[in-house]
Amino acid sequence: MAATEEAVAAYRQLAEANPDAHLHNLAMSLNNLSVWLGELGRQEEGLTAIEEAVAVFRQLAETNPAAYLPNLAGALNNLSIRFAGLGLREEGLAASEEAVAVYRQLAETNPAAHLHNLARALNNLSLQFAGLGLREEGLAAAKETVAISRQLAEANPDAHLHILAMSLNNLSNRFGELGRPQKGLPAIRQAVTIYRQLAQANAGAYLPKLAMSLENLSNRLGELGRWQEELTAIEETITIGRRLAKGNPTAYLPILAATLKSHSLRLEKLGLRKEAEIAAVEAREIRASL
Repeated sequence: MAATEEAVAAYRQLAEANPDAHLHNLAMSLNNLSVWLGELGRQEEGLTAIEEAVAVFRQLAETNPAAYLPNLAGALNNLSIRFAGLGLREEGLAASEEAVAVYRQLAETNPAAHLHNLARALNNLSLQFAGLGLREEGLAAAKETVAISRQLAEANPDAHLHILAMSLNNLSNRFGELGRPQKGLPAIRQAVTIYRQLAQANAGAYLPKLAMSLENLSNRLGELGRWQEELTAIEETITIGRRLAKGNPTAYLPILAATLKSHSLRLEKLGLRKEAEIAAVEAREIRASL
C-alpha cells in the first residue's frame, strides 16, 4: 500500500501539469490504492479513493469511450465492493448494476475481450442482490454468470476454469438461501471438483478456495440432512485450514477458529458431545492466541 500511495502522489502531481497524459494513470493508481485499503480493513479510505477513480474514469470515458469504458466498469465494480464493505447496500447495488451494464455493452461488441469481465461483474451483482435479500434476482444473476463462465471454460479451460468454479460456488449459495439445497448441490460438487484440480497444480492460489467450497458443500449436505457426508466435507475443510494456518497463521488462524466453532455446533446437534467439545476447545485456544 505504501508503494501505491507514493504512486498516487506522483501521478497526481503529473496529472496537474499534464492531465491528458497522466489522468488515466492517476485513476488506475487510485483504483489499486482502494483495493489495498480494503484488504487492510480501511473501508472508508478505500471508498474515498475509488470514488475519485470512478469520477476520473467517467470523465475520460465521456471523451474516449473505446479506451476508458472498460476502466470505468472495473472501477464501478470495485466501488460496489467498497460500498458493501461499509454496509451501504443500496449504493453498492447501484454501482454493481452500472458495471454490469457497461460490461454487457462492451461484451456485445467484443466478447473475446470482455465476456470474462462481464461474468465477474455478474457474480458480484449476485452477491449485492443477496446482501439486500433480493434472492430471486441474485439467483438469476448467478445463473447467467455460470452460463457465461461455462462457455469461457469450454473454450479456454486454463484461463477460465477458476471463474467457472467461483460462479458455481456462488450459484449453490443462492439456491441455499432460497431453501433449495437439492438444486445447489450439483453446482457446489462441481465447484469442489474444479478447485481440487486447480489446487493440485497451484496450491497457493487455490487451496483456500477449495476449503471454502468444501465448507459450502457441507452446508448444502447439512440442509439436506445428509449428516455423514456433511461431516466428511467439513473435516476436509478443517484439514486444509490447518495446513493454511501453518503457512500463514495471521491470515488463516481466525478462519480455522470459525470453522472449528461451526463444526462443534454441527457435532452438538448430532449428539456427538465429546467430539463437539474437542472442536470447541481448539477454537477457543486459537482465538485466545490471536
